[in-house]
Amino acid sequence: MNTLKGKINKKEIDHIPFGPFKIRVPFIHYRFEWPDYFQGLLMCAVDLAAIPLIIELLGMPFEAAMAIVILNGILYLTHHLLGDPSVPGWITPAIPLIMIYVQDFDMGPDRVKALMAFQLMLGTLSIFLGVTKLAKKVVSLIPSSIKSGIIIGAGISAILTVFNDGGRFDVYPYSISISVGLAFYLIYSSHFSKLMEKNSFFKHIGNLGIFPIILIAVFISPILNESTWPDLEWGLTKPDFKLLFSNYTIFGVGLPSLTMFLSALPTVFATYIILFGDVLQSEAILKESYSERKDEIVDYDSNRAHIIFGARNTAMSFFGPDITMCGPLWAAMHVVIVERYKKGKKAMNSIFGGGGSFRWGTNTGLFLLPIVSLVKPILGVALALTLIIQGFVSVKVGILESKSKKDLGIAGIIAAVLIAKGASWGFAIGIVLVFLIYGKDFFKSGGDDGSTKNFLI
Repeated sequence: MNTLKGKINKKEIDHIPFGPFKIRVPFIHYRFEWPDYFQGLLMCAVDLAAIPLIIELLGMPFEAAMAIVILNGILYLTHHLLGDPSVPGWITPAIPLIMIYVQDFDMGPDRVKALMAFQLMLGTLSIFLGVTKLAKKVVSLIPSSIKSGIIIGAGISAILTVFNDGGRFDVYPYSISISVGLAFYLIYSSHFSKLMEKNSFFKHIGNLGIFPIILIAVFISPILNESTWPDLEWGLTKPDFKLLFSNYTIFGVGLPSLTMFLSALPTVFATYIILFGDVLQSEAILKESYSERKDEIVDYDSNRAHIIFGARNTAMSFFGPDITMCGPLWAAMHVVIVERYKKGKKAMNSIFGGGGSFRWGTNTGLFLLPIVSLVKPILGVALALTLIIQGFVSVKVGILESKSKKDLGIAGIIAAVLIAKGASWGFAIGIVLVFLIYGKDFFKSGGDDGSTKNFLI
């Protein structure tokens, strides 16, 4: 457990202890934060971007895919309700790896069952590592070059998914180009960072993450004849849970075979490595607020987080197998919430109020037909935008994971093999290369020809 210990006036907000969990209910244990709720109401558009991916890979009708998104959204609420202060999301960097894995199976029941097996194994592995508190020990045993190669490979795969022949770029070339250009300017440009420091309007735009870009795409894409204008509808969405359960879950297609569980193992391990990086990132973002908030003790427990997102994946494997998986972190929104939290108690009473209210907002938005119908024509653009940004981040993080020039060379080969042949071959080639190059120092690889600080110079 990583509990912040500080000055006397720091205290943890009220909760109901329940084993490793700390139950908190809105309006009772924390103040509901309306700014974060309304932001979530709009940002549900990003959650909806999973729908075209689910439709493409599972052949699922829109209404059944909508049911999966809503089930996933409901399970997002378990994090702040059970004591985890992060804003949860997809395991975005792993999506290309999972796509490669499921495409080895025929469209239909076999592909659905393969995805079930994958998500169930990932969920039970996460729960086991959380309960036994072995997560950090397991990841630390994996050579840096292998971790680096998997993360780099996942990042490049994400970008290739957009730009491959017949990919989303071929359908929305100008919309994606404009959206990605704006996104990189707003998120990574030093020029825009300076504008945010000088002007509150630009700061507010920057804090909205990629939502302004998605909103712009709603208008740009039809103007460029790359999508239709939104056909705004009123009322509530109509997810088809009956169709989902009867055709795309264990209750309709049956149990996966043993060979499906075995074939999923390499991709499950690769996905877990990526997932663990999100856990570390979640904690690091929270720590940035500790020195500025003198009033609240924030208890971030990575083992508790493992149990929660492990249970989410396990549940979804039975009730709605999902390509995007159930991850511990939506990095962009976690940063936005923490930044507002750092402004003080008046801005946000508790971090749980901010994250919790945001996720209550996204869940409300998923049921509102005007919001869903507004963004429906450009969900492919939203997904492409998400994958390209994630690819950028993953390649950067993956390179920095290497501890030496040799590590980076091995990582490059692993990444290429992973993209071409999948996680099984990537892992196998990586293990052989690390053994041949480092020998008996297999688990200590990486430190013989430079550190992460200077080996790229």
